[in-house]
Amino acid sequence: MSNPLLHFAGLPRFNEIKPEHVSPALDILLSEGKQTIEVLANIDETPTWDNFALKLEDLDEKISRAWSQVGHMNAVVNSPELREAYNDNLAKLTDFYSDLAQDGRLYAKYRAIRNSTDFAKLSNAQQKIIDNEVRDFKLGGAELPADKKARFKAINEELSKLAAKFEENVLDTTNEYALYIENPAELAGIPDDVLQAAKEAAEANKKVGYKFTLHFPSYMPVLQYADNRNLRETLYRAYATRASEFGKPEFDNTPIISQILKLRDEAAKLLDFNNFAELSLATKMADTPKQVIEFLNTLASRAKPYAEQDMRELVAYAEKLNISAMQAWDVAYVSEKLREDKYAFSDLEVKQYFPEDKVLTGLFKVVETIFGVFVKKSNAPTWHKDAHFYEITDQAGKLIGQFYLDLYARNNKRGGAWMDEAITRRIVGDKLTTPVAYLTCNFSAPVAGKPALFTHDEVITLFHEFGHGLHHMLTQVNDYSVSGIKGVEWDAVELPSQFMENFCWEWDVLRHMTQHVDTGAQLPRELFDKMVAAKNFQAGMQTVRQMEFSLFDITLHSAFDANGSKTPLSLLEEIRDKVSVVRPPSWNRFPNSFSHIFAGGYAAGYYSYKWAEVLSADAYSFFEENGVLSAEAGQKFWNEILAQGGSRPAMESFVAFRGREPSIDALLRHNGMGE
Repeated sequence: MSNPLLHFAGLPRFNEIKPEHVSPALDILLSEGKQTIEVLANIDETPTWDNFALKLEDLDEKISRAWSQVGHMNAVVNSPELREAYNDNLAKLTDFYSDLAQDGRLYAKYRAIRNSTDFAKLSNAQQKIIDNEVRDFKLGGAELPADKKARFKAINEELSKLAAKFEENVLDTTNEYALYIENPAELAGIPDDVLQAAKEAAEANKKVGYKFTLHFPSYMPVLQYADNRNLRETLYRAYATRASEFGKPEFDNTPIISQILKLRDEAAKLLDFNNFAELSLATKMADTPKQVIEFLNTLASRAKPYAEQDMRELVAYAEKLNISAMQAWDVAYVSEKLREDKYAFSDLEVKQYFPEDKVLTGLFKVVETIFGVFVKKSNAPTWHKDAHFYEITDQAGKLIGQFYLDLYARNNKRGGAWMDEAITRRIVGDKLTTPVAYLTCNFSAPVAGKPALFTHDEVITLFHEFGHGLHHMLTQVNDYSVSGIKGVEWDAVELPSQFMENFCWEWDVLRHMTQHVDTGAQLPRELFDKMVAAKNFQAGMQTVRQMEFSLFDITLHSAFDANGSKTPLSLLEEIRDKVSVVRPPSWNRFPNSFSHIFAGGYAAGYYSYKWAEVLSADAYSFFEENGVLSAEAGQKFWNEILAQGGSRPAMESFVAFRGREPSIDALLRHNGMGE
């Protein structure tokens, strides 16, 4: 029990966990798990919730809690030793869960509970768990004959390895790249805080000048502000060709994509689905790939005229900047110049009003106001000095949830922003386990003694991830497998996160979370009004870009032909022909770093962002009607959406909150594309 990964009595011991702890801990947990399964598979008594299902819940919770710590550290403090331990044990874990999912003895016992007269006596959450298990055993291959079971298991194990390798290749190519510029004249236009960070990064590597990388806080300001067009092109090319044939062969994700697609297609067909998209949708709100494609095409057709108008405006403005043939590496730069000209403000100007401490205080104030809870900093061991720990309490001081916050980009940390589960709420006996979340972003760290400053987009990202965190932490479900975000359909899981983004556009919210880094002044109302006026700047272009990614994903997984001549790249070009207004160069290799669908959980599910945005916009319209900071509306949202977790279908939760099914109108209105 000296192994910190085998400590389940409290919070993770991140200050003690080392790569050498991983294999011994997983070996013990998986060995105990196999023994438990054998006992449960062979019980003579009639299976019930208490003597069977609950014990499998206990088993899954224990393994998942330990593994979440390993997976999280692998994502945020990656090292060769930790990566090796992670990959070795990922294979063991995949093997264990593949066997479990195919165990006909367990499947029969779940079906027996489902068909028993006692099923009706179970809570709604427990009934949902049993229903989900019966479904998931089918999807796990439990009904396949022995030879097909073996093949299905082998496919899942290989897919798990390929996904991990895909993500590693993206991380490694991102980490490896560095561009050093010695002459400051080449860096005109780039904000001072970005230059300071680049200078400090070069000094840390004992180099002269400025170091630029492909990490977003370094890369994006160059694309957005650098007057040096060659510099923009250089960095864009490096970013757009990550993990492709244009770099080191060992980091090329092209063959991995091909293997992943073939294996997913084979797995789906083993289960009698026509394609992987159908298999993916079996656990989502959407019913068929056709329904998803129609939804996306409808949005694309509504957005395309706005996108084309956005593009005409951009091209015309580029010519004013003497850019006669605008390229992909010019789009962010010209867009920023156009926005500054059109609305008389810049992202850089706005950023000075969003120091980290004020942003966090403002975020917590919103949550406290609408949900009647309190957020305060606390203490717990973390994996890095920049990670901090917080707790959420009710008005009586009772602990509701806790979370870790890791905000800054750094080497050996996966890009992007995400929420994940550390500990999930449940009750065992009379003991309540408090839910704990990881909230991770990749913002610019403090430089030159000043606090970290966030762009408004980064503020929105923070609110988004906190929405996921609230879904996890404010659940009132006491049964593990449908508590928090567990068991929630993937295309509904973005509802609370996208819902929270809306508050970033409310004056009564924003004015309390701003303070100019130099003067201490609050965000002026005049500047806020300009931000709101610019809110839907290029909304058409942004929407069709999301349609491009979503249609690529769902079409790739529903029309895949292993023997066909069409490559993922050629398919992407076909989709761009229909919906896109910005055409990247032919050497752009976007699919090679599309981790959402090749290494994350969004395969044949990337459409979820827009699907859930319909839900979130409509849900927020309830607050617009009743007061955006209404505690009454907040309590209803908590009761009917957040509290319910995955204990009932997401549509039921939405209708219980809104009083009707969702409408696309609010989304279009919020994006300036409707009445």
